[in-house]
Amino acid sequence: MDPTGTLYTWVRATADAHPAAPALEVQGRVLSYSELLDVADRLAGRLVEANGRPPRAVGLLAARSLAAYAGYLAALRCGATVVPLNPKFPATRNRNICILSNVDVVVVDDEGTGRAAEVTSDVTSVALLGPWEEQLRPWDGPVPADLDAVAYTLFTSGSTGDPKGVSIRHRNVRPYIEYCVDRYGAGPGCRFSQTFDLTFDPSVFDMFVSWCSGATLVVPQNDEILTPVRFINERRITHWFAVPSVVSIAQRLRMLRPGCMPDLRWSLYGGEQLTVGHARAWAAAAPNSKFENLYGPTEITIACVGYRVPAEWPATSNSTVPIGQIYPHLEAVLLDENGTATDDGELCVRGPQRFDGYVDPAHNAGRFVRYEPGGQARDHDGTPTPDCWYRTGDRVRYENGEMVHLGRLDDQIKVSGYRVELGEIESALRAHPAVTDVMVVAVTGDDGVTELHTVYTGTAVDDADLENLVAVLPSYMRPRGYHHREAMPTNANGKIDRRRLATELTEPAPVS
Repeated sequence: MDPTGTLYTWVRATADAHPAAPALEVQGRVLSYSELLDVADRLAGRLVEANGRPPRAVGLLAARSLAAYAGYLAALRCGATVVPLNPKFPATRNRNICILSNVDVVVVDDEGTGRAAEVTSDVTSVALLGPWEEQLRPWDGPVPADLDAVAYTLFTSGSTGDPKGVSIRHRNVRPYIEYCVDRYGAGPGCRFSQTFDLTFDPSVFDMFVSWCSGATLVVPQNDEILTPVRFINERRITHWFAVPSVVSIAQRLRMLRPGCMPDLRWSLYGGEQLTVGHARAWAAAAPNSKFENLYGPTEITIACVGYRVPAEWPATSNSTVPIGQIYPHLEAVLLDENGTATDDGELCVRGPQRFDGYVDPAHNAGRFVRYEPGGQARDHDGTPTPDCWYRTGDRVRYENGEMVHLGRLDDQIKVSGYRVELGEIESALRAHPAVTDVMVVAVTGDDGVTELHTVYTGTAVDDADLENLVAVLPSYMRPRGYHHREAMPTNANGKIDRRRLATELTEPAPVS
């Protein structure tokens, strides 16, 4: 990859080297690299024409379509920032994202057209409905070359509070893509899944590790994601990347038979904690696949820590797969409440993948620290400098030399004055063979006192069986109620939605 290039120029270099290789499979169509770049050039011309000049930022009100992926590349071709919008999100949220990101023009596909009028009331829209590629003329404007420009802006899902805008520059993405292309042996003949929506940053891994190496990006439709084993086998996927909840779906449908995915080369999971039980089930189904658990907040560009599961399965204090080691071109430190280095504390990261601060500078408060080895960390106010560490808000512990994710610091709660780690209770409950997923949530009882409740999937069991598992814990850590569900609620990114669970437990039952 050209160290002075951008995401677009790296993909163009791949197209020059492998023009006839398949670049994208979506909605029954297969486009070669030369065809995909031609469509992107044509769409770039339409965006410039619609806006009257090259746009600053392009919104994508599109999903799992040629318009979505060509729109992504077309925006980069114009030197614009890509701002993914989700057609499933409320129109108000998408409209606010456009305003905060200075979006000039929005690309709309068939799925997004139903909400387009509400979202694009203040900006120009380009509707790409039906057969649209041949109607456009290629743009012959200058090729963007500013490595410091913002490549994309994403807004956090809100799982830890108000959504925050995160802008990632081309120079943040370059070291990550380079590292991943080498780490996963990406190249022509490889076939990458694309299970993530464009509003979730692992989608950037799928797209650009593929397109910067000559591999093929294979996009499932929503119903195909619900049958992952069939999708992997029928579409000949070599590199699979998803959130752990997909394993739960496959287990619930009884699809994960041992050896049922013999040709899968790589299995990557990230986005939330991966239990050893889930990992074992998937690994048995894909016996020839290398298995990795990945971790990284959006602010550090997709992933920054990884763990390749060895032949001998790891044992951890909370029955989750370790997240492993920091990538070699980054730095990590665990800090305790006093700002000193520890083996059990908040994970802080710095390096070339770290973003430069939130779209709203007010959100930077309390998120960055200055720290030098052997010293004591102190908060950094104002715009973060390159030597600042980003506070992830995640509690991590070194166990047998590997980092283990223990949960969010804001998942620590107090019950009867005692500090409680919800993950510790969940770990005890996972020991039951009938339990697939388990989540402990805190709710406020009628008397105003905090109560712990367990929600689990798998086979329904007597409460007494689960109570026996937590009998080893202090009384204040034992749940007051146990609730069986067929499936856990998830947010737009496929992660288990702990807040929604708490809301469901406190809402009154519907009147029949």
